[in-house]
Amino acid sequence: MLSLATASLKRSIAVMSEFEAAGLTQLVNAAELISQSLAKGGKLLIFGNGGSAADAQHMSGEMVNRFLMERPSLPAIALTTDTSVLTAIANDYHFDEIFVKQIKALGKEGDVALGISTSGRSPNVVKALAAARGKGLINIGLTGREGRDMEPLCDCLICAPSEETPRIQEVHALAIHVLCELVDVKLFGRAR
Repeated sequence: MLSLATASLKRSIAVMSEFEAAGLTQLVNAAELISQSLAKGGKLLIFGNGGSAADAQHMSGEMVNRFLMERPSLPAIALTTDTSVLTAIANDYHFDEIFVKQIKALGKEGDVALGISTSGRSPNVVKALAAARGKGLINIGLTGREGRDMEPLCDCLICAPSEETPRIQEVHALAIHVLCELVDVKLFGRAR
């Protein structure tokens, strides 16, 4: 068991190292886009499925409450949390529409849509990014190495350099924390 745990940790470290070498520029670009939108009165709409839904909720919590510093709440909404909305849309229309209809209802030009999909092929995430593009939102994607299907729909695409779902999700968790920290610093300066 120890050898399996060690191998898993070493794969994670290798993926993080590769992300450090190749992904940080996109991460900084995404933080800049989010900061600019929030500074102009925009909001952040975050969505994904499964573990990515949990990531959406995690990021929304960090933005609305606080991250590392005391600061005003930031407008972020996880589109994954209202079970009545999700089940009504899935039942009356199609599961592919659960984020699209929320983007159409809540999004406005200049807001940020942050779609999270480890595969980059989740139909409801891809369709929501397309709907956001049509409304003039700024689109950011979090995906894995094979998630380039999202690229034409995104102003900024952050790719975890792996095909393994757990490794992708580990990079996404780090990316969310770094985004929150960079946005805080950009909007409010360093904590004293």
